[in-house]
Amino acid sequence: MGEGSRAGFPPPSPILGAVYRSLIKPLLFRLDAEDAHHLTINGLQLASRVPAWPALARRVTAPGAPALTQTLWGRTFSSPVGLAAGLDKNGVAVPAFSALGFGFLEVGTVTPLPQAGNDRPRLFRLPPDQALINRMGFNNAGAAALHAHLSALPHRTAPVWVNIGRNKVTPNEAATDDYLKCVTALQDVADAFVVNVSSPNTPGLRALQAAGELAALVRAVVDGVEAGRVRTLSTPPVLVKLAPDLHPADFEASVDAVVNAGASGLIISNTTLDRSGLTHPHQTQAGGLSGRPLTTRSTELIRAAYRQTAGRTPIVGVGGIFTAQDAYDKIRAGASLTEVYSALVYEGPGLVRRLHTGLNALLERDGLRSVSEAVGVDA
Repeated sequence: MGEGSRAGFPPPSPILGAVYRSLIKPLLFRLDAEDAHHLTINGLQLASRVPAWPALARRVTAPGAPALTQTLWGRTFSSPVGLAAGLDKNGVAVPAFSALGFGFLEVGTVTPLPQAGNDRPRLFRLPPDQALINRMGFNNAGAAALHAHLSALPHRTAPVWVNIGRNKVTPNEAATDDYLKCVTALQDVADAFVVNVSSPNTPGLRALQAAGELAALVRAVVDGVEAGRVRTLSTPPVLVKLAPDLHPADFEASVDAVVNAGASGLIISNTTLDRSGLTHPHQTQAGGLSGRPLTTRSTELIRAAYRQTAGRTPIVGVGGIFTAQDAYDKIRAGASLTEVYSALVYEGPGLVRRLHTGLNALLERDGLRSVSEAVGVDA
């Protein structure tokens, strides 16, 4: 049976994709990549303020798909497709992104204090490679501003995760304090915390992935969340995002450290410093590479982590997801959830519905009743 053949799940409308590819994308791609990003976020922020629009848009872009629903950490996810951190750093467009049909949204990276990030230019498109390079440097408005935006939301149609990091001026020896400040400031509005120790754009940050440092940091964050449980009446799960550039032995040690420290999940993976196979002149730019070049590498790491943890620690797969098959490969390798970023830039707002429809068809093809039945079957 073809895509979208399950009852109540119509095939994706080509209108959104066609409009984006023929009209919106050419205009945005004439602008500097960061200017286009800000223009898009500002537009989505305005759309989020129109009371009826997000709910109406969600009915058009994201029809229900029971087979894609699953429960993790006691929370229901209507879709395994989420928005990766970095697009909505300050949580200003949560209703609009939710309206696209994402099963969850990751906002941030947020730091305790506002910071401007690195000097521009710091975001680059590589169209032939379907990739982006960024060296943004955790530019954000700070934890207090993010709290104000999230607490002002009247309701949420999807869980909102908060990706937390340290300020650039904070040395690694004091990094734990910054992560705990974010926890204290945001626990009452966060559906989960993501500990970011793997961005290549904050000097020294990746050193925190070393097993000993990572275990101490994650244990402190987990304990911080538990300490705030009575105050906030909330115990959001803590996930840790790892880089794809670790040596295999170091990756294994970091996974063990995360699990043994009490984290609830892993996000695999962050951007890469590897430039293998790129063709665009921007390949020489410094920063983290995301998009299609990460597709295979991140899937391999998901499989390795799933085997190492015997499937007991939920994994979120991110890196180069452009098609339903890309997402499905990560799910079958061991990811319970997935996230997209670069593909949304290249494919536009119709991407999420197309992924939903394709995943639904792939599950039906394989005789699976739920996406949870596919997790790790190829590990």
